[in-house]
Formats: sequence, structure tokens, C-alpha cells
Amino acid sequence: MSLEVSTVSAPSQSQKASLSSLLASRNGKRPREHVSAVELQEAAIQLLNSNQNLSDLLLEVGQQSPKFGKFSLYWDAGEKDAPDRCIVQKTGTSFLLSELQRQSEELGVPVGVLSVRVVLDRVLEITTPAEKDEDHTLLSPVQRTQLCVLLQSTRELLSAGTFSPRLLWQEYWKTQPRLEVVYHLHAENILALEDLLESDDRVRIWLVKQLQALCGLAYAQEEEEGEAKQKILSTIMCALVQAGFEEAQVTASASRKFFQRCHSVLDDMLSWLLDSVNPSQGSLEQGEAAAEAWVRVFEVSLSHASVLGEALRRFCTRSLTHILTHCPRLKVSDAIAMQSNWTFAKTNPLLTSLFCKLCVLFSVEELLSHLQQVLESHEVNWQHVLCCLSTLLVYHSDAQHCLKEMLSRLLSTAFEAYDLESMITAFLLARQGALEGPAVFASYSDWFKLAFGGASGYHGNSKKSLVFLLKFLSDLVPFDPPQYLKVHILHPPYVPAKHRSLLQEYVSLAKTRLADLKVSVEEMGLYEDVSGAAETVQPQHQAQQDIEKAVSLFESTGKISAMVMEASIFRRPYFLSRFLPALLTPRLLPVKADARMNFIEALRRADKIPAAVYSSYTESCQSETQRQQSGVEGPVEGSEALLAVLRAQLQELRRLLSSGAKHGDVSAQLARVSDTLSEVSPEPPEEKEVGHAAIQLHTGAPSSSELHTKVVNALLRSFCQCLLDASRVSPPSRQGAWAAQFVKLLLGHRQLLAALLHRLWDLLPNQGHSLGAAHVLGLAALLVQLHAAGPQCPMVLPPSSSSSSSSSSSESCRPLPMSEALSAALPTHTADHMNFSLRFCVAAVSYGLCSSPPQEQQPVPSSLYKKLLYLVPRLVPEARVEPGRGAGRGQEGGVEPGVGAGRGQEEGVSAGAGEDAEEQWHRLTDPNITLTKSVLELWRCESFCSLRKLPEYLLSFQEWLSLELRVQRSQDALSDPQRLEYEQWVCEQLYLPSAVEEGGCGADMRRACTVILEAIMDTRASGQPWQQGPEATAPHTDTCLPDVLCRLQEMVCELQMTERLQRAGEVDACFLFDVVARRCFKAPDSQSLSSTLSLQQTLHAWNRVVLALPAVCLIPVRSEGARKTLHCQPLMEHVNQYQRKVCSPAGLLPYHLTAHFLRGIVGASVCCERPAAAINRAMSEMNQHCPLLLASVGRWWADLSPVLASQWSRLSDGDALPERLQLLVHCHSWARRWVRGDTGGAAVPSAPPLLLAACLRQQWSSGPDASHGTGAEKLAQLQQQQHRPVLVFLLFFCITDLLNAYLSPQGAESVVQAQKQCCEILPLLVDTTDWLQLFHSQTAEQGLYLSATNMSTEENNRLMPLAFYSLVPCLDAAVLNWAVRAPGFLYTAAVGYCKLLQLFLDGQTPPPQPEVSPQQVDVSQVLSKAQQTLLKIITLSPSGCLTHTQRSELGALCGELDPEVAATLTMQLSPPDLGPAFSQELDFL
Repeated sequence: MSLEVSTVSAPSQSQKASLSSLLASRNGKRPREHVSAVELQEAAIQLLNSNQNLSDLLLEVGQQSPKFGKFSLYWDAGEKDAPDRCIVQKTGTSFLLSELQRQSEELGVPVGVLSVRVVLDRVLEITTPAEKDEDHTLLSPVQRTQLCVLLQSTRELLSAGTFSPRLLWQEYWKTQPRLEVVYHLHAENILALEDLLESDDRVRIWLVKQLQALCGLAYAQEEEEGEAKQKILSTIMCALVQAGFEEAQVTASASRKFFQRCHSVLDDMLSWLLDSVNPSQGSLEQGEAAAEAWVRVFEVSLSHASVLGEALRRFCTRSLTHILTHCPRLKVSDAIAMQSNWTFAKTNPLLTSLFCKLCVLFSVEELLSHLQQVLESHEVNWQHVLCCLSTLLVYHSDAQHCLKEMLSRLLSTAFEAYDLESMITAFLLARQGALEGPAVFASYSDWFKLAFGGASGYHGNSKKSLVFLLKFLSDLVPFDPPQYLKVHILHPPYVPAKHRSLLQEYVSLAKTRLADLKVSVEEMGLYEDVSGAAETVQPQHQAQQDIEKAVSLFESTGKISAMVMEASIFRRPYFLSRFLPALLTPRLLPVKADARMNFIEALRRADKIPAAVYSSYTESCQSETQRQQSGVEGPVEGSEALLAVLRAQLQELRRLLSSGAKHGDVSAQLARVSDTLSEVSPEPPEEKEVGHAAIQLHTGAPSSSELHTKVVNALLRSFCQCLLDASRVSPPSRQGAWAAQFVKLLLGHRQLLAALLHRLWDLLPNQGHSLGAAHVLGLAALLVQLHAAGPQCPMVLPPSSSSSSSSSSSESCRPLPMSEALSAALPTHTADHMNFSLRFCVAAVSYGLCSSPPQEQQPVPSSLYKKLLYLVPRLVPEARVEPGRGAGRGQEGGVEPGVGAGRGQEEGVSAGAGEDAEEQWHRLTDPNITLTKSVLELWRCESFCSLRKLPEYLLSFQEWLSLELRVQRSQDALSDPQRLEYEQWVCEQLYLPSAVEEGGCGADMRRACTVILEAIMDTRASGQPWQQGPEATAPHTDTCLPDVLCRLQEMVCELQMTERLQRAGEVDACFLFDVVARRCFKAPDSQSLSSTLSLQQTLHAWNRVVLALPAVCLIPVRSEGARKTLHCQPLMEHVNQYQRKVCSPAGLLPYHLTAHFLRGIVGASVCCERPAAAINRAMSEMNQHCPLLLASVGRWWADLSPVLASQWSRLSDGDALPERLQLLVHCHSWARRWVRGDTGGAAVPSAPPLLLAACLRQQWSSGPDASHGTGAEKLAQLQQQQHRPVLVFLLFFCITDLLNAYLSPQGAESVVQAQKQCCEILPLLVDTTDWLQLFHSQTAEQGLYLSATNMSTEENNRLMPLAFYSLVPCLDAAVLNWAVRAPGFLYTAAVGYCKLLQLFLDGQTPPPQPEVSPQQVDVSQVLSKAQQTLLKIITLSPSGCLTHTQRSELGALCGELDPEVAATLTMQLSPPDLGPAFSQELDFL
């Protein structure tokens, strides 16, 4: 049926009556008649029908609705008028229907047709745009109100059955329909959108254009208009989704066609959206703004209650498929080349937002499964596929694990069926994940090595699989970016040896491709970053990374890296053109040479730096110094712009956290920050394989550029602010993983991470006490997050004092975990630093306990927790009780340990168990709560106390001592009485009764003394060369060592008294010697310089501690039957094994040590029944087993005598000295008289020859004519009196002085003087073999003179051949002729010459030091004279002076070292050949 406008005319004019005519008929007032209500209603209707307009009547009826416009204010006045309103509304509707029926009867038109015509006319009249209105898409507010009123009346007609919606649409479609009118028809349930789409296919096209036009206007309207338009879009979207996706199965063809139209509208809009965000399209800004309106619709539609969940899932699945397959123009080769531009940070935010909205209904496993299904069954748009993967990885923390499993399945499928599509898919997806950085996915090099680096890789099962892999990699070569080719070359897949040629073919092809790209293998760095996660590094940047790694290795090993040495030979172009220029960049040189300067100097000494290049470098450094001192700075291009972008992104991150944004939004913002940091520091990380290359910390010269410093400051400030803002919203346990992702972001930028570590390394010890609460909280949380990153963090090398440090220094500067290194930088040596460290540790531990999951075993760094255990009892006396065990010591009602403490401890535990970690965090961040209260609450917190059950969180007694010994007494937070009380509490109440498993001493006083002794030795011997600030420069006299020594003295004395009471006077103090024996046993290599230095440090530290202890504690008292004796064996073994090796000068113990040992023997003797006999027995044992101590007593007796005499007098009530001590008095008296020449015929004391020689040497060297010798007459007296051993030992002491003169830079005079003294004694001994035994090795043949070897140092024993040939050439011819007749002289001379020559070859002779003493004797002259002297001796020696065995031995020795001497021996001394039997007989004789 067609309805024309002309068919409907207005009512006839004749039917209208004028007002005058109506009034003229009323002649007067008529009486009121009784009529019914029905009659009154009909009369009213007849009156209204006499003059009525249908259009106006529609509006009047529609105004009865309380739903639209300003009329709703009236109709919402109250519910009491609802019945009246219903009556009025029904009356208006009946009026409208009666008028329509009346006019339809007059016109002969059905009521439904007439109602449609009237409504359509009114709709067109309302929606006609004004002339000034250029936008015809939306209605004005007035038009919208009028239309709503009209449609309300229309709905009343529809409910009355007098209106046809289909006919209305047919007529409205002929005009120019407007989308908002259709929306209102749909919203009022007059005309459903589904019916429109089903009516005509052209409606689908019209609807798409209208939606696009509406989206295009969404950005230019006011907020109210925008909300209306967004409501229209969301309603239409929901209607389309509901109509097109709620039916699971469609059978009828008409229904399928309808669903296809719904799908087509949504697909067309999605395609338009994707084209709008495509950078290749024109007017991108306007297109993105229009597309943003449609993207917002997805979020609204997905949460719309009218759409079922299954329909939404089907819709999202179809939409994802459409996006992934939209315009698949790019080939796989294009994806390989352009993939680096498709990271999350570089993707259009609208596209990532669209992915997030579509993926919200699915799990990661479902999404990756669908992604794999699409890849296997469709041609895909690789850009969309990879961007979708990046979005999943960034927004979903568990996507990394799911992707690894998916890659594993793809590779398994690829090698099972040799499927190239699965192979290329796996590689593209793995590379895309690597592009997002280590915080999101593993690096490409890690993935490639894990998949193909071993024999168990996917390709390792057969040769066919290997060929398949190599063929695939070869096919990728023309398209692969250089960084991936480097990965394949430097980390090639595992190939069996028999198939190496196949790999070489690929390597050659890849190198050729790199050469074509002008990225030669020669330009590849020594420590190349081959992660593949970043674009190709510029050679100068790679060289800078190589330098950092090479300097780090040089500093830790003291040697030039093998990679550098090989590059200087085999990769000379790179070494000269890249490495050296980057290394020799002019800079401001520090006052003290740093590791870089030492490395340059080592290269110069190795002739690896050309002289001209080095000279130019030094000149440039001087110029750079002058330039920086003058204040001239070069500009940094673009740095301010990058900083501005970074600060804006960090501010946006702060806004997201403060508003409680979703995890995905925060992750996306962090990805954008990471992208900006990549521009700030374009070099990729030095080692993406986290945890491999350690970061070297430097002190002195600036370690980073000004730009990096600003960036680091911005990052630290932002992290602190973000933590505070996020904490205002929720505690750390409910803040999500933003902090962990922030730290992972830093780990992905190696240079910035190094700059950040340097900043913290300087900030914490030097400026920490000035930091505010916000900074302390933020930095503490950052350190905890670095600890939580675990093995992902690289190790840290603390700065060392020099590159060639000793072994102890090297051990203390070993690589540390990042969190432990920063924790070690927290100072605890002054009051200010203790307060800062306490604040920092409390914040870190509170944050760690609150943020970590309950199953986390190590929520905070153990070093931080231990420092807190140290600081809290020290600074807060109320906490001097184990955590969680009730009130502190200072509180009232405190109980003594072990007396009724159980109940109080249980109450403390229950109170601590009620405290939650989140409440502790709230107390910490509450400015109204003091630090002391926060500390005590944390101290009693159950989660805090539970950590002490873990071994790694126990603060042992030794660790406490290490911290206490670093405190500076002058700046301590405690006064001397307070420190005394605190240390006694720690030692006596905390650690002494505690079990060994808990870090205590198990009530063992001996163990406690041992721990204290070892701690003092550790502090004095090793130290920490990487400490900086006031702690590093604090003098040893300003530490708490005197206090700790006092505690040791108290405990040792208590131990002595306890043992005497328990064992009836028996005392055993061998633990002092056991400590030093264990420590010295760690360095068995006596010839190593580092071992020697370590031994000297250990013994010097032990000596200083022992000298502070009572001397009597060194000598144990043992019971032998009914009597007690002195057990001096441990002391003598200690002197022989250790003290002997570090004596300076050799062969003589220091006076204070000798006196301490002797005082110990005298003091301990009172525990025996006969003290004098005990001393005599000890001195006799000393003569037999400890010659060094006996000789030292003889040498120092002049100073020892009054000390020991006074001590013995006090202990024995004035008794005479024991016999052995009295013998020492006689020996010194005799030696004094003998040196003066007034012996008067007195007999030589019957004392050991060694003691007599020691006394003689002391008097000889201290006499007035010491430099002129003693005279041959005096020495001859000893020879005549048959005291030859005394002369031999005296010669030994003179030889020792000679070697000491060689070793110490004293000049030539001391050497000449020592030679003169030896030459006075030697002629008296040349006719015997006794003196030759001094130059033999430590064998039984030395007999009596074995003690001489046992009392000298190892170095002096090695240098005895040097002494031999320093003396023998000085003998005159007669004495030498007499000496060669002595048996064994030639053998001793020849063996000594071979050993001397070997010493020179090994470099073990004393080096000349002309800068110390220009007149020092050159030891090399001794060697030149030695050969002449030995040849002369051989000539003078009789032919039978050597046995056959000796000749064979000397022939073998001299044949290797000096053939001339070997030939002379053979010619001069070989007897006639009488056969081997005769030679054996001679040997036997």
C-alpha cells in the first residue's frame, strides 16, 4: 500500500462552528439535568472533536509520559498522584484514537495508515535541520525532546493496535533517514534494529556509513553531546551483537542471511577502525579520533547486561580473527625485516586498547591457542599478530610461560613434520617476545641457545633435522637483521663433529650477509651483545661496552683479558680502529689511578698501544682537564626533550597508580617508559643474559654522563613518589606487580642500571642521613625489589683499592648480588649513620614482609635483616630481648632470663602473632607514629620473628662482632657506660647461652673467646677495601676494638678461673693456638707472595690480640700423675711453624712477643708444686724443640732480665732465679766479658752452643766496636777451647745478618760489614765440615746444626747459596786451598752454585732498589763471581773428592744450567774408567 500526502486533507471548514454561533444558541440558563458519567464523557469527546489537530493532539498525549525532557520533573512530583496521571493518560489516548477513527472514516483510509502518515509528518517536521546547522547527523536537544514525546504517543498507538512500524519504516526509508531517529525507534521498542537489517540489504550499507559519520563527529562536540552519541553507538553495537551472535546454530537461509548482515556491519566497522589507525592512511589524527569513539564502544558493549556471555565470547573471537587477518599484505620476509618496529611501545595505543578489550573474556591459554589456530588456517596480518602478542605479554604476567610452551609445541611440530610454517611462526613469536625486553620475555639469544644449543635440542635427533634447521636459517639470511645473524654466528646450534661442514657453510653465508650490510664480523665486539632484542649496535657503542667488560675483568684478575690480547693480534682492524680510540677517549683523569688507567698502562707495557697514539692521548687528557676546569661543557642534542618526555611518562605512571588503575594499564605505561629509556641510552644492555657479566663499581672519577645522571635521578624520584601514591590507595601486598616490573625495566637497560647503582652507592653512605621519609621508603622498597629479582640481576663488583690487590682484598671484593652490595653500603659506624640505617632497614623489612606472598622464604635481603637485628637492640634498649619474646629489658616487671620468663615470652609471641604485616606498613607510613614505636612493633611482629628461624637470617656472634668493631667510638650513639652495658648484655645474655645452631656459643666460654679472637683478626687482617666515606678513613684507634678486647679479657680470665676450679688447677689454653693454626693452614703455598703477605697479616693480627691477653693463658697446665707440669709444646710448635716464617729480621722474634711468652711460662709455673723445676724443664724443652725462641731469649736477655726477675720475685717471695734463668745470666755475663777481652781465664758456661752464640752475637753487635769486628785472637780462643759449635752458630747469625742486609734496602755498608764479620769467623772453620752443614738442605745430615735451618725463614734458607758465594770469593788463596781439602766442600759449592743459578732464573733473588739506596749491592755481581770461584775450586780440588753418585748428580744439574761447569767437572775430576763394578765398590767405601 502506498500512502501519498494528497490523500490526507484537513477536516472540512463547514464542520467548524464559530464561537459567536455557539454562544448565540444559549438563550438562558437551563436547569441542570441528571446525566451519567458515560454521557458526560461522550459529550466531552464530541466537543473536542469539533475543533482538533491530530499532530498537536499527539504531542499533548505524549506529554503525559514522565520519561522524557522537562516534563518528567512535573510527573515525578509524587507517587500519590499516580492514579490520576493514569486516568489522564488513558483519557488523552482515547481522545487521539477517536479522532483518528473519525478522520479515517471521513477519508476512507485505514486507521493504521492514517496514524503512520501523521507520525511520519510530525517526525519529518521535528527532525528537519535548521539552515544554520551544518551537521545533520544528530538532533539538537530541543528536537530530541520533541521526538521522544512524539514516540511516546506513537508507542501508545502501537499498543492500541492502530499503528504499523513496518509501514513507518517503508515510508521513512524513502526520505533521508537519520541514525538517531532509528536509535530512538529502537529504544522505544517501536521498530527494532533487527527488523531494519532484515528488510533490505541497503540498510546495512546505510548503517555502516551512519555509524562512521557519527564516530567522526564524536571528537568535536560538547561533553553532553558526546555522551548522547556514545550511547547511540553502544546501543546499536549491543543490538548487533545480540542479534548476530546469540543464536548458536542457524538453519534457515533467511536467518543465516540476517546474521551475515549483522556480522557484515560489525566487520565493516572494525575494518574501518583498523584502516583509521594505520599510519599509511591519510589524515591520521582525525581518523584516530573517530576510531577512538568506536573503540570505547567495545568496552561498553562487553559489559552490557542485555548480551549473554557466550554471545560476547563468539563476538570477541570473530573480532580477533578479523583483526589478525585484516589486509594480509605483508609477507613473512617483510615481517622479519620490520618486526622491530612493532613492539608494544611503538604500536598505536588504540590498537593495543582494542586488543585489551577483546581479550578480557579469555585466559592467556585460550588466546594463544586461538592465535595458533588462526596462524594455521588463515593468511594473517603479521603486524597485527605480533602486536597482539606483545600486548598479551605486557598485560598478562603469566603470558611468558604460556608462550614458551606454545613455542615448544611449534618447534616439536616443525621438526616432526618438517613444517616450515610452524618453524617461521616460532621464530617470529620468540623474537617478538625478546623485543619487549627481559622484564617480559627471555632474550632471543637465550631462547635460541636453549632450543638449539645442546645435543638435546629439537634438531639433535637426526641429521635430517639438522639439515632442516640449517636450511631454514640459510633461507632467513637475506632477510634477517644483523643482530639475529650475530646470535646464530656467536651462539651456533649444536652440530656433531662429523657435520661441522654444514654449519661452516651457514656461518660463511651469514658473514657474507653481514659484510653486505657493512656490519663486518671484524666490527663485532669482543663481548658482543647477541641477545637479538635490540637493533644493531653501532661499532663505537659496542667498543665502549667491550672496554667496560675488559676493564672489569682486568680489575678483578689483574691481567689483560685473553679476548683483548687475541683481538690485538687476530682482529687488528677492530682493535686499532674501534677499541683503542674508544679506550683512549680524553677525560678528566682522577688523582689516584683508577682501573681504566691501570688497564691502559698494562696495555702500553705490553706494546699494544702505539707510542704516538698514547702520547696523543695524554696530551688530550691534559686539554680535557683544562677545559673542564674552565667550566666549558658541550651541549647534548635532544637530551632535554627526551627528559621532558620521560618525566611526563613517569608522571602519568604516578597518576595511574594513585587512581588505582588496572595492572594492564600500568604495564603498558611502563613499556612506554622503557621505550623512552632506549632512546636515552641507545646502546643495548652489555649482557642481556642477565647474571653473567658483573657491574664494576668505581669510586673517584664520574662513572656516568650528565644525561644518565639526570635520568637516574628522575627514575629514583618517580619510584619513591609512585610508592607513596600507591600506598595511599592500598598496601604493598595489594598494589600488584608494578614495582617488580619497574625493576625489570631497569634491568633491561644496562648502562642506566650501572649509573643507578653508582648513584645509590654514593647516596646511601654519604647522603643517607639527610634523606626524607619518602625517599627512605622508596629506596628501601627499590632494594627489596632488586632482591626479589634474584638471578635476573647482574652481580656487582665493589670497587677495590687497586687492580693487583692481595688475596684477602680480592676475596672481599668478590662479586656480590646487587641487593647485598647495596646493603653492604649502608653505614653503621656513627650515630647519624646508625639512625639512617635503622630507618632504612625498618622500611625495607616492613615493605618486604608486606609485599611478598606468604610462601616467599626470603622476602628481604638477609644482610638488611641482620643489620636490623644489630641496630635495634643497640639503639632501642627496650628491644634488648629476642624478637617476639615480650617486653624489653628496660620495662617494668621485666624478668630475668631463665627465671619465670616462659609466661612473658608466650604473651609476647601471642601479641606479636596478632600484628599483621599490612598494619605494620600503615604504622610505618603514619607520620603520627614515632620511629621507636614502629621499630618496637616490627620487633614483636610474628612475621618478623619467623624469619629468625631461617639459617640465612640469623645474626651470628661473629657477624655481630664484625659490625661492632667498625663503630667509631668518638661518634658512637652510646656513651662508654652504655656501650659497656650493651656489649656485656650481648656477650653474656644473648650469644653465650644461645645454641650454636642459632648463631650463639652454646654456653661454651671457650667457643665465645675463639669467636671474638677470630673476629678481631678478620677486622685487622682483611678489612674491606671497597668501603668509602668516613668509615673507610677511620683510624684503627677510633674503633670499638678496645671495648671488644676488654670483653675478651673478661671472658678469658673467667675461663681461666673456671678451669682452675673445675680441674683442680689444671688449665688448657690451646684454643688460642688452634685459631691461628686453622687460619694459617689456608695458605699452604709458602713461596707465593700473596700467601706470605696473608700469613704476615694473620700473625700480626694474632700477636696484637695475644699481647693484650694475660700471658699466663698461653701456657696450659697438665696433670702427669700426681704432679702438674707446664705443657709448652703448643707454644713451641706455633713458633716453629708460623712465627719463624714472618720474623723480621729473620731468626729473631720481636722483643714484646718473646717477653710475653717467657712471662707466660714464669706465671704458669706457680700452678705446679715446684715452680723453679717447671721453668727449668720448660727451658730444656725449648733448647731441644724451639731453637728460635731460645735464641731470641738470648738476644733479648738484657731487656728481659729485669722483667722476669721482678715477676719471679713477686711469685716466689724473693727466691733465687731458677737454674735455667740463672744460666742465661751467666751466659750474658761471659759474653760481655769475652767481647771486652777480660775473660780472665774464666771457663765458658756449660750452656747450649746456640744460646752462647746468641749471647755473643748480641754483645758483639751492641758493643762499641761492632763495626770493626771482634778480632781473630778472641775468636781463636773459642777454637782452641774446642767450642767449635759456638763458632758455627755465630757464623750462622752473621750469615743471617748478611742476607737481611741483602733483603732490606740498607745500602752497601751493611752488606760489607756483615761480610767482614763472616770472614773473620770462616777461616777458623774451613778445615772442618761443620760450617758446610749450614748450607745443606733440611736433612738429618745437619745433625746439631739442623736447628739453624729450623730457626730461619723460608726465604733465608733459599738464599743460603747467595750467602755462600758472597763469602767464599772473599777468602784469600791460602784459606781457599785449605778449604777445598775439606770433605764435601766441592759438592757443597757445586750444588750451591746450581741453586744460586736457579734462583736467578726463577727471579727469586733480592731485586735491586736504587731509588731507595743508590749504593745498594747488585746481587747479579755475585753470580758472575760465583762461576769463576766454582771453576777455581774445581781446579784446586783433588780428583777423588767426589763419589760416583755425586758426580752423576752434579753432571745432571750442571749440564742443564751451566754446560761449562759440567765440562770442567768432567775433565778435572773424572777418574780412569775402571768399570761399573769398581765404581760401585768406591761408592760403598
